[in-house]
Amino acid sequence: MKLQRMNRRALTLGALAVSGALALTACGSDDTGAAGDSGTSAAATAAAGDIKCDDAKGQLLADGSSAQKNAIDAWVKNFTQACNGVQVNYKGSGSGAGVTAFTQGTVAFAGSDSALKPEEVTASKKVCTGGQGIDLPMVAGPIAVAYNVSGVDDLALDAPTIAKIFDGKITNWNDAAIAKLNPDAKLPDLKIQPYHRSDESGTTDNFTKYLIAATPDNWKYEGGKAWQAKGGQSAAGSSGVAQGVKQTNGAIGYMELSYAKDGLGTVAIDTGAAAPVKASSDGATKAVAAAQVVGTGNDLSLKLDYTTKAEGAYPITLVTYEIACDKGNKAETLPATKAFLHYIASEQGQGILSGIDYAPIPDAIISKVRTTIEGLS
Repeated sequence: MKLQRMNRRALTLGALAVSGALALTACGSDDTGAAGDSGTSAAATAAAGDIKCDDAKGQLLADGSSAQKNAIDAWVKNFTQACNGVQVNYKGSGSGAGVTAFTQGTVAFAGSDSALKPEEVTASKKVCTGGQGIDLPMVAGPIAVAYNVSGVDDLALDAPTIAKIFDGKITNWNDAAIAKLNPDAKLPDLKIQPYHRSDESGTTDNFTKYLIAATPDNWKYEGGKAWQAKGGQSAAGSSGVAQGVKQTNGAIGYMELSYAKDGLGTVAIDTGAAAPVKASSDGATKAVAAAQVVGTGNDLSLKLDYTTKAEGAYPITLVTYEIACDKGNKAETLPATKAFLHYIASEQGQGILSGIDYAPIPDAIISKVRTTIEGLS
């Protein structure tokens, strides 16, 4: 018994040591591969014995969404500790790059903050023998609207005001529209410096989907992964946007919540609910819980309600999908692909997300994901 207690204590200390190292070394990548803080905590380390490796072995290549990169880093650390015969290499080069790599057959799976388009599904059939690429919602997260305005610690904005700021129609922090939403704030006479992504990004796609849905009269652009409004400052990746906002008094930008730290404030969104809603993992989960599955067959792509007024639901939320072949996966990578996806969709894998500024997928949806993963072939 004494030996067992010593072994358990050693395992716990080892897990904490790995978690601490992960928090220091794991880098969140923006959509061009630049590094960002992971914010990984001790909660991100799992007991290795709880992960099923099955017949997984060899190297598993993947690429795609940078929004989930910090989560992937934590998942990979846990999985490869348990399954030491597998190497998982996730580049996090961006949603567009990931989908391209998948349809070209150079990765086993991809991550994307937008569901596959019809032409991408068609392209996937060339590499998924007898099947096609499908969307598996795996991680959600709030897109924070982060700001840097000296003397302003709390800020609430609604969709029309956010749209006008990022479209260059509201240019000063003491504008009447902002003041009306923040009667107790001491808003300075200071130029607004909006930051957007310079690269194609699923974060931009989801942020602009929110603006299109919530205030169509004030956001006339088509949307998509490329930023379309004129003016403002641009930076590559969420880490680049975050850095630009941090360095500029009067700046505002959009980024995943895990990047909105170290001196940045986050906007509470006035959705029409009883109180403005701050970006949080819980708020994102509440928003995703109201999503509809619109994919057909094994595809589980979702339609989010960006106009939600539900109490505590944060409307600017993205869902990152893992994209895999439903049939026709390569025989040499199928066991590792299924084992890794099985882990990250499990209660254990989803359980680490809130501790690192992500939101787990609601039970009703993730249960369907688990069933679909079991059937991959």
